[in-house]
Amino acid sequence: MSISAQDVNKLRTMTGAGMMDCKKALTEANGDFEEAITILRKKGQKVSANRADRTTTEGAVHIHLNSDATEGVVIALGCETDFVGKNEDFLNLGRELLALAVAQKPADKDALHALTIKNLSVADYITEYVGKIGEKIEVTNYEVLKAEKVISYLHSNNKVGVLVGFSGVGSNDITEVGKDVAMQIAAMKPVALDKEGVDASILEREIEIGKEQARQEGKPEAMLEKIAMGKLNKFYEDFTLLNQKFVKDNGVTIRQLLENTQKGLTSTGFFRISIG
Repeated sequence: MSISAQDVNKLRTMTGAGMMDCKKALTEANGDFEEAITILRKKGQKVSANRADRTTTEGAVHIHLNSDATEGVVIALGCETDFVGKNEDFLNLGRELLALAVAQKPADKDALHALTIKNLSVADYITEYVGKIGEKIEVTNYEVLKAEKVISYLHSNNKVGVLVGFSGVGSNDITEVGKDVAMQIAAMKPVALDKEGVDASILEREIEIGKEQARQEGKPEAMLEKIAMGKLNKFYEDFTLLNQKFVKDNGVTIRQLLENTQKGLTSTGFFRISIG
């Protein structure tokens, strides 16, 4: 049957798919719009499957703070190319998913994918976008942080986002120091808040590295464990937030910076989310 340009444009408006894809779908569906939409969705699912092994090294981070800055939500939506990462449709998808997460508060990324948006699961909704855009799209990170005060930072390229929580704030304005700490996290990439928060597997790796370094230096085998444990202090200084030197003043640690700003002020946790 003959498919009119008007029908093609109507389907394109309904789905956001390309003109040729819409024409092919309508032709295959004999002009039935619902069937054509199903065909386009199947095409999206096929594209998604075909690109499952691709890496999403581009994309954008989206952040939301509630009105009293006691809760922050961050989502990272990944794609394959910088061109798509800057596409307004792709950015709008990230904003839609962020708004849904803020409203529904899913427990984790899997729960987010199971939520419903426009009569589809989030997973299927993303699949439809894969069909339209033609490359892999995925939620790479999703986190929620609650604290007495939450400060956020989003880098200018939208590829690095930070949420950091504070306690001991009281009625004081900690915006300036909070931003400094958030930017420190973005730049220095701490792996934990303090010594106690470092994952055991990371500590095991660092101890083994310390032992091997000492061994290469010719230290006695009986001394390797002690030497490696001593090297952990340098690791804590470099990779735990409260023990890091403040990048704007190496004379103080982040712990000291906060205490000097206001007695009892400290950080209770953070998330650093990045693309790529």
